This record gives sequence, C-alpha cells and structure tokens, in this order.
Amino acid sequence: MKRREFLRIAAVASVAAATANPLSRADAQIPPQGRPPQGPPPGGFRPGSRGPIEYVPTGPGIHVRFLGTGGADWNGPSDSGELRRHASILADGKVLFDYTPSAADMVPEKRPEVVFYTHSHNDHYDAKAALELGIKRVYLGETWLERAKGDFQKASESTCKPIPEIIPLSLGQVIEQDGLKVTALPANHTSNYSDEQALIYLIEKDSTRLLYATDTAGLMAYALAIAGVGQFSRERKYLTGIIMEATMGLDYKDDDMRMFSHSSVQMVANTVKVLTDNRKYATVEGQKVYITHMSKAQQPPQAELDRTLPDPLKAAYDGLEVIFR
Repeated sequence: MKRREFLRIAAVASVAAATANPLSRADAQIPPQGRPPQGPPPGGFRPGSRGPIEYVPTGPGIHVRFLGTGGADWNGPSDSGELRRHASILADGKVLFDYTPSAADMVPEKRPEVVFYTHSHNDHYDAKAALELGIKRVYLGETWLERAKGDFQKASESTCKPIPEIIPLSLGQVIEQDGLKVTALPANHTSNYSDEQALIYLIEKDSTRLLYATDTAGLMAYALAIAGVGQFSRERKYLTGIIMEATMGLDYKDDDMRMFSHSSVQMVANTVKVLTDNRKYATVEGQKVYITHMSKAQQPPQAELDRTLPDPLKAAYDGLEVIFR
C-alpha cells in the first residue's frame, strides 16, 4: 500500500473513532493521559543553561531547575564519583523551594529573592545561606515561625545582612508570588520538633498544576483534598506535573522505619498509577514524573536509574531543567 493511501485511511479511521465515542462535557474538562505535545520533541540544549531541557513546549508552563536532588546523606561524591546536592528547585527563575549552601553553585546569575521552605531539617533549610544569597522574602509553616525568626536573627548578626520578611503559612493557604500560585499542603513527615508540620506544595500557573512533594511518605488524603484531587473532591481538578521524593530507593528492608516519613520508588509509581487511573493526573505526552531527594546509600548511579525506573518515572539530577505543562 502506498504511504499516501495508508495515511488517508488512518485519518478516516481516527475521525470515525472520535465521532463514535464522543467525550461527555465532564470528561472533556480533563485531558486524557498521553495527549499530544504542543511543541517540539525533547532533546538539545538550552543556551546558557546548565543542563538539557527534557521537554520544550510552546505556550505557558512552569520552568523548573533542579538545584539539588539528593537526600540528607549527600555530603560529598559517591564511590562512583556522582554528586547530588541537597534537594532544591527554582521555579520560573524566581522562586526557590528549599535551599542550602550545597546548591549555591547551581543558582543562576540573576538570583531569586523568595524561598518557600518545606521544613526545618538542615538539608532543606539554612537561614545563613538564605541571607548570603540575598533572599528578601521567606515562606514557611506557621508551626515553626518563632524558631525560624530566631535562626534568621542569629544569621543576620553573623553576616551583617538584613532579616528578610518571614511569612507564616497555614495548611491550605494560597500565596500569589511572581506569577505563581502556591498552596501549602501537609506532608507526611516529621522534623526534630514534634510540634512542626512539614509542608509540600502545589505550584500553579495558568492550566499547569505541579505538585512538589518532598519530604513525605506518600501523599496524605488531606493534602489531596486541599489540592482538589482527593477521593471525595467535588471539583474536577487534576495534577499536570509531579516531582516526588524517593528517598528509600528501589530496594529497601521491610523493617526500615523511614517508611513512616519517606517514599520509595515503588510508592511513587503506585501513587502515579492510582492518580492516573482515577483521572487525577493528566499531562502531555512524553512528560515524566521526576523523583528527587535520593539517598546516597541506597540509590544507584543516574545511568542505572534511567535504565531501571518504571515509566513514567525518571530520576532528576542536579542542573536538570524541565518545563512542566
């Protein structure tokens, strides 16, 4: 069969299938998993960046630079020579989510002035590093506001730099910041203080709804409800991008106590499957779910992760830049 004739028959068949099974008005509000991308295919390097763009769409989206993708035990290169800084991302070049000195060399020349902290563990939070970077506005959970104020006071005295504006967040609170809408969600994680509620974040711009979930053991039902994607949510909302921690890696012992505060690769994969099957996660074709906060002791090198992770999971790495749609 000639190629032109084949394409004509395929096009007719596609139209017939779409006509025979039209989407209902409700279903039409949720794009199906694997909808075709609106821009050029993945690949190539973005001039001036530190790493490749995984997906380059045309139109709006949230640009994420992974400043660090490692867990707390990354204090130097691994035996294979691989290095991961502490987990941190920069959204749209303006807003940080967690930041420590380990990621200082990954910050672009135009420095951000805003940071959202997930919790007070020192692989996510460092008041002195924030002042040295030039941070002017800090968002963090209201449950540890007073401790944070004390930390920044001490850091200010040691660096002679001004204390930034520190804004407490309650669960479900929505902040409009630099073109992004950020919602504070509860994490299933604890710090060194029993009264501290750790956070994860829903980051939105236009139709993009990106979940940044580290540190957390799975996703709490309350967090999903606030995001409008819970089991009993009446809103027809869904996530279009997911970044989630996988501290426990591919292989872990059944008696590992971290299961109560961290996630494994399988837990992330199961989470994505359930959200997808229940139409709570839908994204463009080719876009991956990125795992981060990887343990130095339990995660294999990047190349091995890329070969072994189940689709659509992919291991982020320091310097990676992705545009989420």
